[in-house]
Amino acid sequence: MASHPTSPSVPARSAVPGPLGPIQREFDRLFDRFAGWNIGSDLALSPRMDVTETKDGLELSIELPGLTQAEVKVAVEDEVLTVSGEKKAEKTVEEKDYRLSERSYGAFSRSIVLPRSVDADKITAVMKDGVLKISAPKDGQATTRTVAIQASH
Repeated sequence: MASHPTSPSVPARSAVPGPLGPIQREFDRLFDRFAGWNIGSDLALSPRMDVTETKDGLELSIELPGLTQAEVKVAVEDEVLTVSGEKKAEKTVEEKDYRLSERSYGAFSRSIVLPRSVDADKITAVMKDGVLKISAPKDGQATTRTVAIQASH
């Protein structure tokens, strides 16, 4: 019986008896075909972001591990705040026989539409320990208006 190579992320498979066996073998064949592909690589380049609304404005926290302040750009245009940058591959990588590499490199961009009550001129950003914290204070001019609902005839 030939041995079946498996990667650390793919669990060993067991044969499924009965009428579902051919379906299981087809799924196994498809997974084997895509083994080694990082199917979720696009997700890795989209940094995780938390947005919290406070009485004073919005607080954003964006995870950017391995990036420096110089590699990140924060811009506001037409009430849209965009955080972008690029995680560059290490230039001194020697020829290595990697068994598993889950690091991802490339450009990323995350955007959020800001409420009109945010004062774009007072937005501040601080980066520490791979986390970018953005404070977007309200300008105090937002108003809430109640709309009366008319009865239909």
